Amino acid sequence: MSGHRTTSEAHPSPDTATDVVRWAVFSCVLVPLVLLWYGTSLAGATGTALGLAAVTAACRVLLRRSERGAAQLLAEEQTAHRSHRHRAGAGAHRGGRHAGGSTPVD
Repeated sequence: MSGHRTTSEAHPSPDTATDVVRWAVFSCVLVPLVLLWYGTSLAGATGTALGLAAVTAACRVLLRRSERGAAQLLAEEQTAHRSHRHRAGAGAHRGGRHAGGSTPVD
């Protein structure tokens, strides 16, 4: 049936920064374990874990900053849109050419 949607299809969950960070932390744990399993030295696996943790932390900071910026931009757009709508009076012009007096129009 094309008109019927289930609850999960009607409201898809957005992929938030929290979900991304959770997967990154999982990888920070899993990758060194796999490296150890395949015979990498403990020092190499530890170095890899520390490197992945540093990259994850940097990405987390950037994702949070991006989310805050997007939320701020959305709020500013909504505020600007509302204030623009209220400023336009009943006789306000919405663009186009306005022939004035005796000015010739090409």
